Amino acid sequence: MIARSYLYVPGNAPEMLAGASGRGADALIIDLEDAVPQAAKESARAGVAAWLGGLGRPAGGPRIWVRVNPGEAGHLDARAVIGPAVTGLCLAKAESADDVAALERVMAEAEEAAGLPAGGLRIMPLLESAAALLDAARIARSPRVARLQLGEADLAADLGVVPGPDGRELLWARSTVVAASAAARIAPPVAPVSVDIRDLELLRESTRALFRMGFLGRACIHPAQIPVVHEVFTPSPGALAEARDVVERHERALAEGSAVSVDDRGRLVDEAVIRSARRVLELGR
Repeated sequence: MIARSYLYVPGNAPEMLAGASGRGADALIIDLEDAVPQAAKESARAGVAAWLGGLGRPAGGPRIWVRVNPGEAGHLDARAVIGPAVTGLCLAKAESADDVAALERVMAEAEEAAGLPAGGLRIMPLLESAAALLDAARIARSPRVARLQLGEADLAADLGVVPGPDGRELLWARSTVVAASAAARIAPPVAPVSVDIRDLELLRESTRALFRMGFLGRACIHPAQIPVVHEVFTPSPGALAEARDVVERHERALAEGSAVSVDDRGRLVDEAVIRSARRVLELGR
């Protein structure tokens, strides 16, 4: 199942790490970048590595990602944290496909050192600058990239824009990462965080808008945001039943030699509609 929620957890907060798996998120992002002051980077890296080592190879629970620093510091992070508990790395401030390729080489070495299957770990680049957006298509096609994510606070500062309540000033950036993901045939991008942890109705409204734009799942900075995000990205029983009916009708039509069918409301159903229906079913698993 594609993760609906990614909960950020500061890498320098042992008490938060200890309880993170029980917060209900589909995935965790253990943060070694923005959440950790420069003076604490080395100790946070060692602490996260020790915590991950104690987990072994989890049989269940949320998938675990680690947000690593850009550049050489991130390479040190990767060598320290890669192990059987980790699903992949979130590369902060990924400026180009070259940045991703450099991290991929480090990950290959670390996988071999840890006795992990070659190429098994994934990368989720965070696009946080104009340069990153302009290279989004190449970044999305990098071999290990699973999904893209926008870092909108840094991006807005780099672009010199001041987002309003509906975020329309970042519409082009959001559409760019959706299109780059679709063109690369990777999973849809993860929606950016909402920094207002109190207004859950605003979170619900903005998450629905991002879902309509093509995002799937959302990064969270507080556990209270998780149920709202899950609500938006979990199809209702009625939506699941409709999607299942559409797929079944289409499969019957194919068996009878036709590439199109008609749903119970008399609407024509073709392959594009089926792709949307199958996505609904995948979210409902």
